Amino acid sequence: MKLIDLSMEIYRDMPIYPDLPGPSLTVDEDWDTVARRTGAINYGADIVTNHCVIFMSDHTGTHIDSPWHNNPDGFTTERIPIEWCISDGVVLDLTDKEYGYEIMAEDVETALKKVDYTLKPLDIVLIRTDASVDWQTNPDYTSNQAGMSAEATHYLIDNGIRVMGIDGSGWDVPIWKMHETRRYWEAHRVMLEKEYCHIENMVNLHLIPKPHGFKISVLPIKFRGISGSPIRAVAMIED
Repeated sequence: MKLIDLSMEIYRDMPIYPDLPGPSLTVDEDWDTVARRTGAINYGADIVTNHCVIFMSDHTGTHIDSPWHNNPDGFTTERIPIEWCISDGVVLDLTDKEYGYEIMAEDVETALKKVDYTLKPLDIVLIRTDASVDWQTNPDYTSNQAGMSAEATHYLIDNGIRVMGIDGSGWDVPIWKMHETRRYWEAHRVMLEKEYCHIENMVNLHLIPKPHGFKISVLPIKFRGISGSPIRAVAMIED
């Protein structure tokens, strides 16, 4: 089985969605400090353990949004069903769409026809735009992408999809496009009507060698009472 990592590395000064706090990962106690604090150094154990403190938004890096992200009555991260998070994967190629383009249901249908695939319940659908191919070096990564419309999001949900992801910094079109149209986070706001989860900041979708016929795992950390969680997304391709 070939494994393809679809997750960003999280580090200080990484690209982050506009106005969210960037991550801070620092050593709280190093090996010597712990050895001295515990007294282990007195018995020859001068290197024991170290501890780090992590500060970051729950929407840092490759992460999954629970319905509570946009719906005050929606469920939070720890209640995302495991059954939603390990399933058959489907990659839809929307790389021909320009920055700011709003992906519609018709575009999703066309992409499905190109790969001769019919969606089934609990497939995990990945929208490939290639926005994240150069995410670490592109200063415009968080604004240069196409995004999903509410209509396209409804289309996926109505076809049994509960988890969907994109290789851009947001599920919707970028903020500059929202200002142009005066329509804000309409795809996110589908969570007010229907239960589903979406994943943002996916990477390496271009490395998945086939559009379907593979497994994917997108398990979140089981944080209680928050709206998003980092994930380690992995595509599993049978040799």
